[in-house]
Amino acid sequence: MTSISRKTFIQSSGLLLAGEILVKKPAAQASEPGDQAAQTAAKKWSLKNVRLETGFVWDEGEVTGTETGLFRVDIEDGKIKAVLPNDPKADAVDAKGQLMLPAFRDMHIHLDKTFYGGPWKARLAKNRSVKDMIAFEQKTLPELLKTSTYRAEKIIELLQSKGTSFARSHVNIEPTSKLDSLKNLQRAIENKKGTFGAELVAFPQHGVFYSHSEQLMKEAAAMDIDFIGGLDPNAIDGSVEKQIDFIVQLALDHGKGIDIHLHEGGEPGLKTVQYLTQKVLENPALAGKTFLSHCFVLARLDKPVLEETAEKLAQARVGVISTIPFGSTIMPIPTLYRHGVSVMTGNDSIVDHWNTFGSGSVLQKANLMAQLYGQSTELDLSRCLKLATGDILPLDEKGKQQWPRAGDAASVVLVDASCSAEAVARISPVTALVHEGNVVFRK
Repeated sequence: MTSISRKTFIQSSGLLLAGEILVKKPAAQASEPGDQAAQTAAKKWSLKNVRLETGFVWDEGEVTGTETGLFRVDIEDGKIKAVLPNDPKADAVDAKGQLMLPAFRDMHIHLDKTFYGGPWKARLAKNRSVKDMIAFEQKTLPELLKTSTYRAEKIIELLQSKGTSFARSHVNIEPTSKLDSLKNLQRAIENKKGTFGAELVAFPQHGVFYSHSEQLMKEAAAMDIDFIGGLDPNAIDGSVEKQIDFIVQLALDHGKGIDIHLHEGGEPGLKTVQYLTQKVLENPALAGKTFLSHCFVLARLDKPVLEETAEKLAQARVGVISTIPFGSTIMPIPTLYRHGVSVMTGNDSIVDHWNTFGSGSVLQKANLMAQLYGQSTELDLSRCLKLATGDILPLDEKGKQQWPRAGDAASVVLVDASCSAEAVARISPVTALVHEGNVVFRK
């Protein structure tokens, strides 16, 4: 796979004018750190020989396959203008029968701190607890900040190569980094403007009160961020109510959403879920804009308590962002779905001091979910795709085509698969990514 800057791509391939960008490799391959995507891609162009899902094959009430067809897709001003019958002779970019799916979305990642883009380095064994990691970060972050813009860009390029065109990134706001981690990441995102979308969470990684980050959080909330974050209110700040009250008020004052890291289990973990849910019910402006990341406590609740908690989360429209952990922590995602709770996923850390692993693929997360919960049929696998796409599926439960439609964002991925069920089951290779009408990656 090759990831190139959009500027280099435009210069070397003649953009879309020759209709060859997905079938011929450009001469230049290198990506320049900090290269800003200042040029504008062609406003109007088309794809031909695009494979789209059109329905399910049914046998005695069971889905046994997925029907597809080849189409032409017209793109204009960053949106899908029309989906038309295929014309192999059309003057259009040839998708060569590749399956088109909605572009993937990584909804929990830390783009601001990573070893990725530099020499290999595994995480240390001695840093076990969250407070241990806070102490380690206080020593490590000054050095990481020197290259954080460049490394954030490299992770973005990795995500693009895996079909992701949008991410929600948490960014450290604490006395060691102050606002520098945020500013460095904003610079990286600006450098990728037009090729990648992002929303940012002001994340008090070292605790709001534990590290005296209140003023910094207030300053960050007034900047160009989208969510107010939090971290294990009881374990880190010593009070569920104190931290959540601060976060909720800050979000309300600045019109932001909320996304809290919750690793704690037991009574403190459940209390955090219940207290935050109640706060959202009391403040409807936060409904649909409030999330609990990880939320491991849900994996260990007795069934009656879990059912009640899931019902409350759905009622308050509080979502859960899960990295689909395995081992002893199997999240009750089917239960959350059944109650109508919004569930999304992300890579979290990619090769940093918290986590040695991370492929950059949220399609892999959908595959893992399918394996963990025994979702192995054609219908079940096709439903698992929504974890990677932010709840967008080409076909509804009955097999009626619902995507793509005229007016949808032209943020799409081409994969080497016959249907979405195969793409999930085999983690099919991504061959191209289009973000808002701009081709930003191709294999």
